[in-house]
Amino acid sequence: MNMASSMGKMTLRGLRGAITCESNSIQAIETSVKELINQLAERNQLSPELIISITFSVTADLNACFPAAVLRRQGGWDEVALLDCQQMAVPGDLKRCIRILAYAWLQNEQVPQHPYLGEATILRPDRSDMP
Repeated sequence: MNMASSMGKMTLRGLRGAITCESNSIQAIETSVKELINQLAERNQLSPELIISITFSVTADLNACFPAAVLRRQGGWDEVALLDCQQMAVPGDLKRCIRILAYAWLQNEQVPQHPYLGEATILRPDRSDMP
């Protein structure tokens, strides 16, 4: 895609999303990260070239691996700035949760789709009926 010629028709947007993991294991985190990023890309018609950055925040009970490292191993994500951080610990918060904040170029008329998956649908019930 020639970004220079299409930028006039695109807007930089922030996209949110979240998913829960079955356990604090490398395999469970990998599975959840892949599902969340695949849904983010699919629902918003995104390729890595259209994504500026993704920040992953995880609850303190997930420490088996770095979500950004999972995505880096997928290939094609070398130019996307990826960052991991720990989610603020609030009593009663959802357990084993990975949240994302991504900045990406979307078509001007495109409505952003924010994937909330697994038990994370309770974080945004208004988004739970999304595809």
